[in-house]
Formats: sequence, structure tokens, C-alpha cells
Amino acid sequence: MTTAAILPIKSFDEAKQRLAEGFTGALRRALAEAMFSDVLTALRRSRSIDQIFVVSSDRKAQRIASGHGATALADASSGHNDAAMMGIRWALGAGAQQVLLVPGDCPLLDADEVDELIAHRVDGQPSALIIPDRHGTGTNALLLTPPGSLTPSFGEGSCARHFELAVSHGTRPEVVSVRSLALDIDTPEDLEALREVFGSTRGGAAYTRGMVHQMTRIGA
Repeated sequence: MTTAAILPIKSFDEAKQRLAEGFTGALRRALAEAMFSDVLTALRRSRSIDQIFVVSSDRKAQRIASGHGATALADASSGHNDAAMMGIRWALGAGAQQVLLVPGDCPLLDADEVDELIAHRVDGQPSALIIPDRHGTGTNALLLTPPGSLTPSFGEGSCARHFELAVSHGTRPEVVSVRSLALDIDTPEDLEALREVFGSTRGGAAYTRGMVHQMTRIGA
């Protein structure tokens, strides 16, 4: 089964506004770029991902995507969900039979766990695997088989909302926990949790690990 990964990415200049109090715009941009690069690296290493589509209005994000062998799509939409739908349409046009929607701010993403998630797919009927954030309320990823089996509705409370939407679409929903997709970085608390992970592990998320180390050195 052909699987496409879709990453809707907002402008790096606008990224991580909830970190604005303690970090300059330049640091937030650099952090967003580093996390995005780590997500792309994990997807490129996955044995189950056949195509990667990045939907973004940010030219730097488009260049980074192309450097990782992804297809960069210029995004003129007004939000994350519109960008996700744009990616789904392109994936369908390219012959994808299922899509994995992932964010660009889960730098711990592991290629082996991506493969395990895709192997977990439900055969025989439209399905939506919903991967929650670490709080169990938001959605950090969706695996949709076929790609049009659900209209994405990311945002606050989206885990339960995606479950209900799937049922209303006649799609079989299932909430699946994926360790490396649980932590997305939006708030100072998220960043502190990431620092703790880096302090207790070695290897992985090379771009973000290096960026966080630099931030620590300058007292950010």
C-alpha cells in the first residue's frame, strides 16, 4: 500500500508564539527549523513512507523539504487544516492509498515507530488511527486509509473530535499511542520536558538536540 506523509508547516517567523516570553524570534525560528528537519529525517528513514509532502508558505521550509527529498507545496491557505487538506489532495493525485499527517514540532519522531504505526493499519474498511499528544486531548498525527476517510480538524480537543468525525464519516476510528509522537513543543513546559528527555538519552533528534544545547549555553 502506497503511503504518503503530509507535513503542514506554518511560517517559521510565526512559529512557537507561546515561547515568545522567554525566547527571541530568531531563537524560535531556529528551533522550529531544527524540529522540522528532525521530523523529515525520521520520515525519510522510515521504510513505510513512499512520499513526503510539505505544505508551507515559508520558502526556507520549502528548501529544507526539497533537500530531504520531499515535495514542497506552496501554501496560500489560512490555517493548518486547510493546508492538511491541500496535502491530502496532492497525495491522492500522486496515487497514495493512505496518508500520515504529522506535525513539524515532534522532534523525537522515530522511524521504527512510524513503521510500526503504519503496520497497525486496519484492513478491509476506511480507518482513522488517531495519535494523541501527551495530554490525551490533542491530535499529533492521523493515519488515514484511504486518504479521504476523514476531514482533519486539528486544534484544541481534536482527539475526541477526530474520533467523532470518523464515526460520522463511516470510518473506523482507533486511538493509538506512539511514544515518539506524544511530545510536541509549543509551551515552556513542553520545552522543559524535551530538555529532560535529552538529558537522559543519547542520540536521536540531532538537529533539535544541538539547538537546545546552544540555547542552554546562552541561558535561554
